[in-house]
Amino acid sequence: MMVDIRPAALCDKDQILLIAKKAWAPVMTKMKPDVPGFAFEAFYPQGWWPRQSMDITALFQDMQTELFVALSDGTVRGFMGLRQHPDDSMAEIYILGVDPDYQRQGLATALMHFAELQTRQNGLSMLMVETGGDLGHAASRSAYEAFGFERWPVARYFRRL
Repeated sequence: MMVDIRPAALCDKDQILLIAKKAWAPVMTKMKPDVPGFAFEAFYPQGWWPRQSMDITALFQDMQTELFVALSDGTVRGFMGLRQHPDDSMAEIYILGVDPDYQRQGLATALMHFAELQTRQNGLSMLMVETGGDLGHAASRSAYEAFGFERWPVARYFRRL
């Protein structure tokens, strides 16, 4: 599959939101049982999609995040947000999503290669991505590990007050 990557434009927002909703609905369904209910409800009191769509929309105004889209046949099929952290000589893939109808066809890999290239061109020496350790994010972890990312064990705890 031929993939073109370019900076995202405001006119891409609706397509990015559609991809995110389609891609993350099954992830969130599988994730929810692995997360303490009170924590899930605190993060998503109106449900996961209103919060997620608000967060993605905010990225169009976020000066720290560069948004890119991956196109196939001239249509947006995936997106990625990239943040530079020069103090750590690192860039961060802050968000990445691919239309489920186009997953496992190289779009996520193309976006990660693009992020690596941008990171190197900016003189940084490390690329980082973060994802969930729950069942819903298993495919994401596999994709990142297949690309060569090494896992940093993190434990995140929540306590109801």
